[in-house]
Amino acid sequence: MKKFIAVAGNIGVGKSTLVEMISPRLDCEPFYEPVTENPYLADFYHDMPAWSFQSQIFFLTHRLKIHHDLLRSSGSVIQDRSIYEDAEVFARNLYVQGNMAERDYETYRSLYLTLADTLTPPDLVIYLRASVDTLIHRIALRNRDYERSISPAYLDNLNNLYESWIQHFTLCPILTVPADDLDFVEHSRHLDLIATKVNEKLTGKEEVVFAREEVDQY
Repeated sequence: MKKFIAVAGNIGVGKSTLVEMISPRLDCEPFYEPVTENPYLADFYHDMPAWSFQSQIFFLTHRLKIHHDLLRSSGSVIQDRSIYEDAEVFARNLYVQGNMAERDYETYRSLYLTLADTLTPPDLVIYLRASVDTLIHRIALRNRDYERSISPAYLDNLNNLYESWIQHFTLCPILTVPADDLDFVEHSRHLDLIATKVNEKLTGKEEVVFAREEVDQY
């Protein structure tokens, strides 16, 4: 039976890497974040309040296209970051930080909720949870120029919004992965453990958790 899995989590937590590494084990086609360059980004970084709405609409449009593309796929799929995170975490953060006007945010959110209501939700969300220290370390390791200015405070704000979103997300089951403790890049056995837990969740096991002794054993 076809399955739709979404991998969620903060910047630098390892979403793309997990999608790439675990997709063969789960027999899923990977779908990654849009690679099309956002034409509003330069203006957005120059004047966030003026261009945040247009930039987020662009991202929402491309995320919607990917959502439709993966639903049309004949086999099981796994997605790097969902359409829900764009709205519930990143757009909301712009609004909370004063970088999106209330009028624009309400218009954006109304559009998002209308679209989201028409979408088939995932069968499972894998939420990679990590501390700010872990995120900063992993961001430094991948050494991307445009990420060097990301502050710990910004990551902490996003972490708080992620936790709030996950707490209230009811469209499908969630598997929370303790990414501080599991380094699936360096340790293949950690990837094995995550794949095992994903399959348990997909086959209907009611409660699937990463017990402390299990993590230590791996």
